Amino acid sequence: MRNGAIVGLHISRGGVPKHAIEKARVTSLGLEGDKQKHLKFHGGPQRALCLFSRERMDALREEGHPIAPGTTGENVLISGLDWSEIRIGSRLELGNVQVEITDYAAPCQQIAASFKDGNFMRISQKKHAGWSRLYVRVLAEGELCVGDEARLLRDELC
Repeated sequence: MRNGAIVGLHISRGGVPKHAIEKARVTSLGLEGDKQKHLKFHGGPQRALCLFSRERMDALREEGHPIAPGTTGENVLISGLDWSEIRIGSRLELGNVQVEITDYAAPCQQIAASFKDGNFMRISQKKHAGWSRLYVRVLAEGELCVGDEARLLRDELC
């Protein structure tokens, strides 16, 4: 098991950027108070939360991208986990909430402002493996708070 921490929680009434909150209840459909504009591509039980890595975000900023917490639509920003080790089927414990990775979040034009020259494909799993945001389904509901521990529990594919 590897440990990290939740360093950001974000919600919106639909679209980006999502604004920061300190705590939220998590249900099978995601963070209470969070809405999605395009339900064909976002939300639902298989895409209840969108996770992203603080270290990946920091590295993108070092490359000159104007990315910031919440600007790419992530609900949960995590620090301290090796993002390249997390894949579809991985399970994580976020505070007292348990989730399973269901897919890589495909980037879209809506987040282009977070990237130098609008290059939102910089976080495409197909083009830059290990740099994508991640979708999860919620296995155990609960409450999340900024500062809660984030742990990679097991990898179903290994």
